[in-house]
Amino acid sequence: MQHRLVVASLMPPAVIDRARSEFDALVAQGPDDITGEEVLQAVLAHQAEALLITSTVKLNKALIDKIPDRVRIAATSSVGFDHIDVPAARAHDLIVTNTPEVLTNATADLAFMLILNACRRAHEYDAIMRQGWRRRFGQGDMLGIEVFGKTLGILGMGRIGRAVAQRARGFGMKVVYSNRTQLPPELEQGAQYFSSLHEMLPACQILTLHAPASAHTQAIINKETISLLPKGAVIVNTSRGALINEDALIEALQSGHLFAAGLDVFHNEPNYDLRFSTLPNVFLTPHMGSATVETRNAMGFRALDNIAAVLAGRPAMDPLWT
Repeated sequence: MQHRLVVASLMPPAVIDRARSEFDALVAQGPDDITGEEVLQAVLAHQAEALLITSTVKLNKALIDKIPDRVRIAATSSVGFDHIDVPAARAHDLIVTNTPEVLTNATADLAFMLILNACRRAHEYDAIMRQGWRRRFGQGDMLGIEVFGKTLGILGMGRIGRAVAQRARGFGMKVVYSNRTQLPPELEQGAQYFSSLHEMLPACQILTLHAPASAHTQAIINKETISLLPKGAVIVNTSRGALINEDALIEALQSGHLFAAGLDVFHNEPNYDLRFSTLPNVFLTPHMGSATVETRNAMGFRALDNIAAVLAGRPAMDPLWT
């Protein structure tokens, strides 16, 4: 008999096909991922042994406490896992896994897309064209700023941060970074390390965020830290909305202290702060860092690999606790 699996989140067709071929899979239907209560009902009705989710499903203590012991693994198709109460899962001996590594390049591509679009006023240019253009611009009108040669500051020099740095070098950018620890030279690739974010910020003409959400990074970009950036700087965030105090960011964008921002993540998703939509100097995307066919398939397959390993009695590939 095939092991029973609940796929609680909407997944690419190739991932669903594999889930159905390898498992007795109950797959979420409809326009949205199922809620926590619906997850529990599906697990109970299907007598599931495994659960496949994404970051839209909050695997909190209240839900974990109700999940029956026969569920041996909950695999999230995401690199972030702040939607999972890992200590609660460990207390219940529920193996939880994520999907590191496979979304590095797609997210780095999107981060650099945001950098380029924020610096070159892409939102405003696109709006002009969609409104019909029909007017001439002088050589002093609608000017963006060049990316080439700028200093790029990276907060969080993990896999994605390093991939962004690699792309920045192709644009002749100087790379500086702040991280919990300094990287070895072979990973730094010439980037300059700052142990203090506050000391790094005055050097950053463009700042891109790639740190995980934690108590330490909560609102780490706030009124004080934004004020340390040079006037006319650009902020990009493809990590987590919790890293930024959104009121402070909006104030800095409105005042002109910041030239622009590129944002893929927000405090409240999908119900983000609509004030951002009224600002011409913000380029917005709806949390799509990993949204390529190749990457979303790879993420789903990695999650299924973890599930298959655990249900076969092997160690998980990407455990969040050991």
